[in-house]
Order: sequence, then C-alpha cells, then structure tokens
Amino acid sequence: MFKLLSGIIAAVAIVTGVFIPIYLQRVPDMPNLDHQRWWGVGKKTEDEDTSIRPFKIEFDDAMIEDLRRRLRNKRPLTMPLQGIQSQYGINTIYLEKKLKYWMEEYDFKKRAELLNAYPHFKTKIQGLDIHFIRVKPHVTDKKALPLLMMHGWPSSSKEFDKVIPLLTTPRKGYDFVFEVVAVDLPGFGFSEGTTKPGLNPAQMAIMMRNLMRRIGFSKFYIQAGDWGSQVGSHMATIFPDEILGFHTNMPTSSRPLTYVKILVGSWFPFMFKHAERIYPLRRSISVLVRESGYFHIQATKPDTIGVALTDSPAGLAGYLMEKLGMCSNRNQLDTPHSGLDNLDIDDVLDIITIVWANNCIVTASRIYAEGVTGIWPEVKILHNIPTPVPTAAINFLHEVTYQPDWMLKDKYPNLVRSTTLDFGGHFAALQTPEVFANDIFDATVAFIDFHKRNVK
Repeated sequence: MFKLLSGIIAAVAIVTGVFIPIYLQRVPDMPNLDHQRWWGVGKKTEDEDTSIRPFKIEFDDAMIEDLRRRLRNKRPLTMPLQGIQSQYGINTIYLEKKLKYWMEEYDFKKRAELLNAYPHFKTKIQGLDIHFIRVKPHVTDKKALPLLMMHGWPSSSKEFDKVIPLLTTPRKGYDFVFEVVAVDLPGFGFSEGTTKPGLNPAQMAIMMRNLMRRIGFSKFYIQAGDWGSQVGSHMATIFPDEILGFHTNMPTSSRPLTYVKILVGSWFPFMFKHAERIYPLRRSISVLVRESGYFHIQATKPDTIGVALTDSPAGLAGYLMEKLGMCSNRNQLDTPHSGLDNLDIDDVLDIITIVWANNCIVTASRIYAEGVTGIWPEVKILHNIPTPVPTAAINFLHEVTYQPDWMLKDKYPNLVRSTTLDFGGHFAALQTPEVFANDIFDATVAFIDFHKRNVK
C-alpha cells in the first residue's frame, strides 16, 4: 500500500511539474478578425468616405451657458464626515472650490485656442468619425519617425498636449525626431462612438492600424497608457510586422503564466527588484478593492452610472476628479485634494470639459464592459499570445499596476528597455512630461538597435 501511495504521489508530481508548465506556456492560434468590420450606423456603405478633414475644437456659447447654469443651480453637496478628508471619495469642500473655478474662472475660449495650437483632423474609419492630432516636425537633417499616441479613460488626445512639442522638437544627440499622431479612441473625446456592441480594445486596435494606414504610414511606433496600452498591445500582437516599437507607461501581461508567477513570487519576493510594489499581495489587493469600485460598475453597468454623469456636470467633475487624483498619487487620501493637486487644474478641467461638451462619458465608459467581461473571446486569446515587437516599459510610482520584467516578458519577450521611477503617476504625459518624453526618445534608440541586430 505504501508503495502504491508513493507511486501515485510521484505520478501527480510529475504531471504537475511537466504538464502544467507546458499548458501555461502554450500559445493559442491567432483569432480570425475582420479588419474592415463596420461600426457605423446601419450597414456598411459601398462608397465609404475616406477623406481626411481639418477640424477645430470649439466650446460654443450655448454649451458654456448651459454648463454654468447647471453648476449654479446644483443641489447642496453633502459635507465630509468629521475628521475625513478623501478617504470616502471626493472631498466636497474641495470640490466646491473647483466647481466655482470651473464656473467663474476657467476660460473656455482660451483653453480651446490652446488646444487648437496643434493641427486637428477627422476621418471615417470603419464607419466612425475618428479625431486625431497630427504634428509634423520642421526638420531637414533628422529622420521623422511616425509615433501613434493613445490615451485611456477618461481622457483624450488632450492628455498629450504638453509632451507633443518635446517629441517634435529636435534634440542634441539624437538623429531622429517624431511625427506625432495623437488620437481620440472611438467613443472618447471628439471621436464618434458606436451604436453596436463588441467594440473592444482588440477591435479598436484594428481601427487604429487602419487609421495609420489612412494617414499614410505602413510602419510606425506606438506610445500608450491605460486602455490605450491595451489597444497598443493588441496592435503589436495582430500586426507585429507593422509596429516598429511599443512604448507603454502601463505595462501589463495578462497571460495565465503571469498570474501564476505573481502567486509564486509572493513566496520569494526577495528574488527581484521593486518587489515592494506588488508584495505583500494582501496590501496590493486591499488597494485594488478600495479603488476599483468604479471599474466594476463600468465593466457591468456603464449606462446606469452614465445617466447621472451625463446630466450633472458637478457629478461628472466629482467622479472624474476623484479618479484623476488617486491615479496621480494614491497615498494622498488624507488630503482634501486626494492627489489631484499633482496635476494642473486647467488640464483637469480640459479633460472634463471635453467629456461634457461631447456627451461621451457613456461611450467612453463602455470600454470597460467590452474589454473586461470576457464575452469577446478574441480579447482573451490575444492577451495570451506573446508579441515579438520590441517593447519598452516605464513604471511610475503611482501607476495603477506594477509587474516586474520577468513577468512582463511573458507577453513581451523582446522587452528592450525597462525604467522604474520613484515618482510620478498614471497621467505621466501631464504630470511629468519631460521625463516621459526623455524615456520615449531613449526607448526608440533601443528599438532601432534591436532592429539592427535582428535584420533578416
């Protein structure tokens, strides 16, 4: 009996040690994706408009007056509990001050002029009007490298207005500069949302690739964070021969193998750098639970919360400011601003005003439902396919998630550069634009070197 039991235990150990690693490392086949799927109203038209049209941002008088009227006539806000700053959510005393500033001092017309300092365009991609900024560098002695920049929720291409001049201006020691294409993802900012279910990050990846082709680029670099990073990762997976390099400030691997490593790493955290950013897991999970309520709502019932946010600018501002603040410094809940003072208030109000003016909080928030619930199998499959595209990661201190390089390489085996900083947050292009731009330049040098070493 002892020999039999020993044999069973040995067999289980062999199966566990051999077959589970094989299972976790297996790579599924690329899903069959329609690269011209129609997201516009009705059925696809035969004579699709492929023109690229100049666009100008305007905050019109009717919108401004309606917004101010709603802010003036809002109901009194409930004050924070005694001794509470931002631990229960947005501090309404602080919020009142920012709403007053939005209503009385925020210069809508001037902010629109500043946004229009860059050339704006719109074009129809698979039935949806997509808005983007395109800034060409004025150079003759340096290469101009195409760079697609993609934001996340609740942002837009506005997020990159501080970093664009840093990327398009030549700098000493580099023989290249960037031609920037900063896009509003479908349903965000000034881009049209769809009326059809299924527009998840994988489908957006196809649209963004088609946008770059429309503009004239068959090969290009990508920079992205938040949901834009998901879109960029899928682009690098679906179109590896077209993406020259992928730079992300929210690097994440969602392969099953990575999740196992996260658990195993909790037993041996001393074996890799910056383990304190993920371990102990109890602390990380506690922060995740504390801050992800909005995520769960938007991943399950985005249209319901959207009713309140669509109707009340005060409610929209409170909802968005709380997440913008926490993502800029999650350790400042003991302050009235909860981290928001790490950003310029005019930048914050630009983001919120764009959402309000375009009535796009629902279409933007639906990306959670489309990208998280798992009803679209192509998303799950693509997450589990490594991409050969050279990738660079920058990890700011207060980014929403952190994974060490040995986990990121499950998804990005050619991780050519990884930077970990002890400052900064989720909205890096607004909070620390110089550091952000510097890393993009240095990452691109690494991308170029990678391709030189791997010429076929």
